[in-house]
Amino acid sequence: MKRFPASVLQPLLGVVGIILLLVLWQWGSTQVSTERALPSVVAVGTALIINLQNPAVWLAIGQTLGIALAGWAAAAVIGVVLGIAVGTSRAFSAATRGLLDFLRPIPAIVILPLVLLVLGPTTEMGLFLVVFGVVLPIAAQTAAGVEAADPVARSTARSFGMGTLEILWRVVLPGASPYIGTAMRVAAPVTLVMVVVAGMLGGAPGLGSLLSLAQMTGRYVDLFSYVVILGILGLIVQAASTRAERAVLHWHTSYRQEGI
Repeated sequence: MKRFPASVLQPLLGVVGIILLLVLWQWGSTQVSTERALPSVVAVGTALIINLQNPAVWLAIGQTLGIALAGWAAAAVIGVVLGIAVGTSRAFSAATRGLLDFLRPIPAIVILPLVLLVLGPTTEMGLFLVVFGVVLPIAAQTAAGVEAADPVARSTARSFGMGTLEILWRVVLPGASPYIGTAMRVAAPVTLVMVVVAGMLGGAPGLGSLLSLAQMTGRYVDLFSYVVILGILGLIVQAASTRAERAVLHWHTSYRQEGI
């Protein structure tokens, strides 16, 4: 019996999974007492088509992606620089370890009331939440990658007369790049979550505000359609970050060995 190649089988199984989910969703909508609790697939699909023709929805989508991308980029710069400092300097690591360990377990949503009080329901508030939500994981992964750099390669580079900055650029960062790439890829969809939270609970612009407004006005079909839009955005962001990681780090041995 001929076997399907993985490149065909995996997408096919994904489509089957989506169909099964839609069937289960449609069945569940017939079991609840009111459609407001769980609108049918047809109702949500119709609302989705209508909402995608609304310029205000596209504006909210653009705002959500813009805040997420800007916050992700800022967190990348801050997190990588911080991670390099922690991973290369014992003194800096000792001086900041207590603060980082204190901040790491604090969810971004916890500081939302304080940030909202200072910045108000603005784009800046959303950006701050995004950066706060992903910068420390990026820094931690970067530091781990820097610390895991091959000591033999460092010693060899030093024996060839390379200075500290040249060793960092030519030896340490290339070795740590898979750690940094993974951190950036994992952080990408989290930024969407942060922006939505900022919109729903803090009034920042974007799809989160539309979700909150739909809930408050009882437009549950629209609310579900916005959730579907967010899910689609999540898939797009995840796919884009994965492809970017593979494109940027295709030269690394671990990526070549995995055939990606």
